[in-house]
Amino acid sequence: MEWQADGTVIARRAHGENAVIIEVMTTEYGRHAGLVPGGASRKRAAMLQPGTRLSLRWRARLDDQLGTFTVEPDQARPGLLADPLALAGLNAVCALLAYALPERDPHPRLAVSTEALLDRMDTETGWAEDYLRWEMQLLDEMGFGLDLSDCAVTGAHEGLAYVSPRTGRAVSRAGAGQWADRLLPLPALLGGAGDNRGDGIAEGLAITGHFLDTRLAQELVGKPLPAARARLLRRLEA
Repeated sequence: MEWQADGTVIARRAHGENAVIIEVMTTEYGRHAGLVPGGASRKRAAMLQPGTRLSLRWRARLDDQLGTFTVEPDQARPGLLADPLALAGLNAVCALLAYALPERDPHPRLAVSTEALLDRMDTETGWAEDYLRWEMQLLDEMGFGLDLSDCAVTGAHEGLAYVSPRTGRAVSRAGAGQWADRLLPLPALLGGAGDNRGDGIAEGLAITGHFLDTRLAQELVGKPLPAARARLLRRLEA
């Protein structure tokens, strides 16, 4: 078995004295692991850091084997390691991908948006909203997408101010009634009409965090969310 593709390293671990096992995110083959012989050398270790984009060739005798990677550098993204906030963002993205995605299950839209997010983290500031929307897409890809198009109670498209923590549906102020204090505030950047504190990033991440925890972690994966996400949120709030 053999394939060739480009992909970004999302995890690595030592294997023996000289090799490493890397996990990559690819458009065609999803999250995929493989052995890199000699990957622990100083020269190759720098190339195999999370966030680095590689040209890959994977080979195995049988499709269900770990297989080996032949790798060539494609894009280093040094800015991800130079800035503490960007590094925290990289760690959160990589940890959530490794946590959530079944191995070898392609998610091409998520792969493309992940590459775009990492590119922006590498070269720009002010990417928090992009990260928030990436978390929303991750929920959608995992089957837990939010529906913020209309009010779950009245059907109205205007005046949406909350999200139901049970259904992930938007709720208008009129539809919320006496239950408003039990709902999640919907910030303007996600289409909400209510008053917002700050830029709404924290409120948006509170929404995605709730569903990542209750749906993805508790219902699907069965273990807590990666700590890297909480570390990123603390940096964004600082």
